[in-house]
Amino acid sequence: MNSPDLFLLRQTYNEQRIMICFNGPFSKSLIEEIGKALKNYMQSENATPTAATDVFGVYIEMMQNIRHYAAAKGYSDVDAGATVIIGRDEEERYVVSAGNIVDQTDGQYLVSRIDSLGGMDKAALKALYKEQLRKPRPEGAASGAGLGLIDLARKATLPLVCSLRELDDGRAFFSLRVVI
Repeated sequence: MNSPDLFLLRQTYNEQRIMICFNGPFSKSLIEEIGKALKNYMQSENATPTAATDVFGVYIEMMQNIRHYAAAKGYSDVDAGATVIIGRDEEERYVVSAGNIVDQTDGQYLVSRIDSLGGMDKAALKALYKEQLRKPRPEGAASGAGLGLIDLARKATLPLVCSLRELDDGRAFFSLRVVI
């Protein structure tokens, strides 16, 4: 393996205002450790309690979704890995982005679901959240793209942004960006 140019990576991270970046396989304990680092970083930045709670909540929701999806699909450690970036945008808002490998049909469903949420205002998202919360879930029913996704959209200050990059093996790389 060639040694990466760490100075160039540092410059890129600073230019992109990336606070935390992780790429690779992860476990429950690693999610927790990155979460602790995120909390400490936000405290040092004097983030408002609301912003810190929302950023942490969005990070946890995204990583748990990726972890559960990969486990349900039986992906190998390499394929079950994720890329997560937490940073700031030009307007000082926090941005949480995460991506992982998905089956193409699952990714297409997620994109359409996120697109439908993007057209809703806060009141409509709240009503949808309450409606989804009241719906009975049949035992053994598959979960995903439900309450957690709606909650992400509710916490976001801008509509969720996602992309799907097709891979050669019938799968795709799904990316989601949440601005808080």
